[in-house]
Amino acid sequence: MHRDSDQAPTRPEVSVVICTFTEQRWERLVCAVESVQQQSVPPDEIIVVVDHNPPLYEVIRSRFPEVIVGENHEKAGLSEARNSGVALARGAIIAFIDDDAVAAPDWLEHLLAAYQDEQVMGVGGAIHSVWASGRPAWFPREFDWVLGCTYVGSPEESAPVQRLIGCNMSFRREVFDRIGRFRSEIGRVGNRPFAGEETEFSIRACQHSPDRVILFVPQARVDHHVPNTRARWSYFLSRCYAEGLSKALLSRFVGYGDGLKMEWSYVLKTLPRGILRGVLDTIRQGNLDGVARALAIVAGLFATVAGFGRCTISIHLANLFRSRSHARARARASIGQRKSRHTSPRQAEPSPNTEESVTG
Repeated sequence: MHRDSDQAPTRPEVSVVICTFTEQRWERLVCAVESVQQQSVPPDEIIVVVDHNPPLYEVIRSRFPEVIVGENHEKAGLSEARNSGVALARGAIIAFIDDDAVAAPDWLEHLLAAYQDEQVMGVGGAIHSVWASGRPAWFPREFDWVLGCTYVGSPEESAPVQRLIGCNMSFRREVFDRIGRFRSEIGRVGNRPFAGEETEFSIRACQHSPDRVILFVPQARVDHHVPNTRARWSYFLSRCYAEGLSKALLSRFVGYGDGLKMEWSYVLKTLPRGILRGVLDTIRQGNLDGVARALAIVAGLFATVAGFGRCTISIHLANLFRSRSHARARARASIGQRKSRHTSPRQAEPSPNTEESVTG
């Protein structure tokens, strides 16, 4: 049956994937699922993937019979959990939201609107931090990426970007069909503060299809819960250090040029402005909160660089050891071949006494 030419084009089917791993986030997960169910443009399916937690899997199936509930049977971690969601999804657009986030009612509406342009292969949106006990005065907004949220330095209007944050991202299914899935070698496992699988996937997609774009649409908003455990200096510094490790691993896969392209502008422009802003805030407000934020920027940068440096050195040493091992193996093989060539003719010649022993 042909539709009329003046009829509005049919929107693509969309699947929303939510990954979870612990009962400790149960109330947050319920809010996340319900926020997706209440969208102004409802999804065609909601998929909840449970990462190696059979009891939680059964509880979710009982609580949400209308939701597709799957399990990650591969390597534990967010990367393979998302891959399991992709395998279950039937939609032409696959969107992701975290189990501790709540989508605005028009979240999907804004995401899907951007896909009217066929050149767009991925769309993400703004992620606002919602602190359990309020934002600490020392925590700089330039480092909200520590929380998996949009940070100062992100686009303020719709714009092409190189990467998306996993809490609020979407891709066309064809992208997964062309370039594969999220890498399990990087990314978060449980509460381990690593990241980068969505960044690597975004960059890989851009490298594979340089004529297409990934869009950041700030109107496609989600709120991301920030627990009190992340309002501590210890978490801030450990997460920055882990980000440095993740960036080094990421660069190993996509190259240092693409892996660090956005970081140069961030380090050379965004962070100095943040430090200056913090100092000026202290002068204007007459308290030390601004200086504390400036010091946090410096400490966070040093922790990130330390993690990056350590992992980069480890990778280079491992590569050096591997190349030397291969060189020694090739040398041993070459010596063995030379010995074989020298001994083979002698083995082929009969012994001088052989004929006598046979005929005598």
